[in-house]
Amino acid sequence: MSERPLHLNAFLMGVGHHEAAWRHPRTDPARLGDVRHYQELARIAEAGGFDSVFLADGVQVWGDVEHTAAQVFEPITLLTAMAAVTSRIGLIATASTSYSEPFNLARWFASLDHISGGRAGWNIVTTAGDRAAQNFSLGAAADHAERYERADEYLRVVTALWDSWADDAVVVDRNSGRFADPDRVREIAHAGRFHQVRGPLNTPRIPQGHPLLVQAGSSADGKAFAAKWAEAVFTAHQTIESGREFYADLKGRLAGHGRGVDSLKVLPGIVPILGSTEAEARRLADELDELIVPARAVRQLSEMIGVDLIGHPLDQPLPPLPETVNGAQSRFALVRDLAERERLTLRQLLSRLGGGRGHQVVTGTPEQIADHIELWFTTGAADGFNVMAPLLPSGLTELIDTVLPILRSRGLFRAEYTGTTLRDHYGLARPADGFDSPRLVPAG
Repeated sequence: MSERPLHLNAFLMGVGHHEAAWRHPRTDPARLGDVRHYQELARIAEAGGFDSVFLADGVQVWGDVEHTAAQVFEPITLLTAMAAVTSRIGLIATASTSYSEPFNLARWFASLDHISGGRAGWNIVTTAGDRAAQNFSLGAAADHAERYERADEYLRVVTALWDSWADDAVVVDRNSGRFADPDRVREIAHAGRFHQVRGPLNTPRIPQGHPLLVQAGSSADGKAFAAKWAEAVFTAHQTIESGREFYADLKGRLAGHGRGVDSLKVLPGIVPILGSTEAEARRLADELDELIVPARAVRQLSEMIGVDLIGHPLDQPLPPLPETVNGAQSRFALVRDLAERERLTLRQLLSRLGGGRGHQVVTGTPEQIADHIELWFTTGAADGFNVMAPLLPSGLTELIDTVLPILRSRGLFRAEYTGTTLRDHYGLARPADGFDSPRLVPAG
């Protein structure tokens, strides 16, 4: 086994990440609303030795209800159900700093960590787009910089809440009637620009100290935020050169926060389309692309990049795009650069994005998929991958049965779990509660 282990998360989405997965005969869309489907996926991923299962989330309808197989479950609830049927695999949920209160979120993830025995992770997003804002009594989303300013304060609040109970606060002395030592529980008394939170949290300190902190975002603000707070970053890159540049940039920022390069893992998304031969894999990719509904794909792309492309001719290049947008800046830049670099028509671009919404799609044999993973891992582009199977469960089981044995034979991926918590899987220390250190007053 390599001294530097490869990290793999199973990014689960409905019956597959390809936008037409629900139309393919190898999936069953009736299972979208069946919790047993997701529990089965979690058990499959755990049997494969994955670090975690990872769930995306949004606070608006994705795409259009006519053509989109919608995600049914809120992720914390769903991961709690997955925790009941697994014992080792990590459980990472996406939640927004823009549209949830810090106390509630701190409590949700504390509960998940207690219930799972230390397997919770939080994928931190700031949520772009006006439609989401309009579900929370707002007319429009805050601008990009303000969303990250709010997120920074948010993290100061939730980490203080998770640390508001000392590790030794709970004494459970039946004879004296003392359950907890009040001197080992403190209010956080946070008063900031966006939040005023008294505390303490109404649950004792969690097994991991803090949930694993994951971040998704590659803009300038996103990278600055990740260097300060994140322990894993989920990112999208179409080329290995872009991946290496991002990896070096982000790792280079850590020292400024007193952090070592191993304290943060960089995990690009990858959509592996597998076949026993290249031709077989290509046939599957073509089958999926033929099932894309162009009108739906154009609407989704418009929403994803914040530029209205509805009505633009499918067989023409994209119209001139702005330099930046207020929405998801890193994904906008990726799509713009992909379209311009390869001179794609709108139809071709939709095909390239159908598998993973901007994440790299790798089509080939198990050996070729393993080669791709190893190259990115060993040449400074990734510490691992968020694996986005195009079809579920078949794409996940095939990868476990055919690709993971190759990675293990090369000494890259674990044969079995060596720890019990998500932090153990990532090789990250449990944060100390800091209760006996001088208390830092939250910035106003």
